[in-house]
Amino acid sequence: MSLDSVTQNVDEAVSDFFEPIAKWLGKVVFYAVPVGGTELPLIVAWLVVAGLVFTGWFGFVQVRKFRLAVDVVRGKYDEKGSAGEVNHFQALTAAVSGTVGLGNIAGVAVAVSIGGPGATFWMILCGLLGMATKFVEVTLGVKYREVHADGTVSGGPMHYLPKGLADRFGAGGKKLGKVLAVLASFMILFFGLFGGNLFQVNQSYAQLVSVTGGEDGPMGSSAGALFFGILVAALVGIVLLGGIRSIANVTSRLVPAMAGIYIAACLVVILVHVTELPAAIGTIIEGAFNPQGVAGGVLGALIIGFKRAAFSNEAGLGSAPIAHSAVKTKHPASEGLVALLEPFIDTVIICTMTALTIVIANPASWAEARKDPDSIGGVTITSDAFETVLPWFPYILTVAVLLFAISTVLTWGYYGLKAWTHLFGRSRASELTYKVVYTLFAITGSLLTLQTLIDMADAVLFMLAVINIIGLYLLAPVVKRELGSFLEFVRARNAGETTDGDEDQESVKTTV
Repeated sequence: MSLDSVTQNVDEAVSDFFEPIAKWLGKVVFYAVPVGGTELPLIVAWLVVAGLVFTGWFGFVQVRKFRLAVDVVRGKYDEKGSAGEVNHFQALTAAVSGTVGLGNIAGVAVAVSIGGPGATFWMILCGLLGMATKFVEVTLGVKYREVHADGTVSGGPMHYLPKGLADRFGAGGKKLGKVLAVLASFMILFFGLFGGNLFQVNQSYAQLVSVTGGEDGPMGSSAGALFFGILVAALVGIVLLGGIRSIANVTSRLVPAMAGIYIAACLVVILVHVTELPAAIGTIIEGAFNPQGVAGGVLGALIIGFKRAAFSNEAGLGSAPIAHSAVKTKHPASEGLVALLEPFIDTVIICTMTALTIVIANPASWAEARKDPDSIGGVTITSDAFETVLPWFPYILTVAVLLFAISTVLTWGYYGLKAWTHLFGRSRASELTYKVVYTLFAITGSLLTLQTLIDMADAVLFMLAVINIIGLYLLAPVVKRELGSFLEFVRARNAGETTDGDEDQESVKTTV
């Protein structure tokens, strides 16, 4: 029996078994209600409302403290002797690598096809609101992280939910928190294996095949798929064995590189069509409030934009605090401020650049997709937009997709490890078992699609948002205290005063 037939049989068997479960779970998690002629998924509303609440609660922290957040990333407020494993910049790039991916390339194309150019405006707004949610969840992640005897750190909703609820509500809160922590760990682990690993490898392999001659090319065979899977698995396994320090060292180079390549390509297209830029921006703004040919009108454009942003930056899902918790700091809110830059990079910058490129280039495939939703090609539309100026761009896109995929696989490998050890313990044997399983999944990613399990993983991850955001509401007063504490530290540092462990630091002037 050939490898092709074996993988196809496995694919079909898994899909047949899990498809009913995936469909039911998807209907529950992504349940939508009719609003103004279109469908509003309640989970998207849940995430957007959280962004609105936290933006108001913390007085537009994402605007008022943006400059301070940048200063923290640059290391201006580092303190010697702080517990943790990585610096602020490395923690940020590790977390960004888990959110920036194919959704920024293909997902945005879908959004501006279904929701029209105006969806971009609402996508940006949702990204700005998500900055406040990220600030809250990451501050809690660092506040309630666990620093182990060997200096490694564990954090995330599986830690701040039980500890935080116990602090605020006593024994009852502790019991509830433990249950929620187990559920959160399972959801993160499941998504990590299928959405954060298998799907990323599968899609990057598909893009590689497309630029190397398709199914008849050197990579189109089962042998080519197996070779690619083993290569990615080896790279991931080596880095994963090194822990968050190793992952952060890689992502701190990969993320700026992949973002730089992609944004540079966007700028080339935009500059070539620079005379059309004002009109494109006008089309986006006009389409946000007066869309034409969009199901649901203004509300339809708004929902599509919010949905794309919520799925892209993962604000409120509880995943990012795992990476940010490893930061070296004595003030949890310092990393919370760093984290609010994440949706800004992912959604406000990269997603917007993609949307502008498509709107300005106006490829034929996009026009066709807007007329016929069944013809929407996602990454094809984005690629076609670049090809109007850069005929060789599919090769560059392949490099970007590979970088996106590998960095995402690495970050979700770390997220999954923390969920695994919370469920099964931190022994060397336990951690090694997980790393072996995770690398094997990377190999199968190039051979199998297992789309049904990937759909289930998406649903499971967004179930986590329900649990996580309830916890964020209950623990918001803790975050407010932590923010006040950090701002006092900043004022003292700016005034030239010293604090414990800070005697050797040079005072820094900045705006708070």
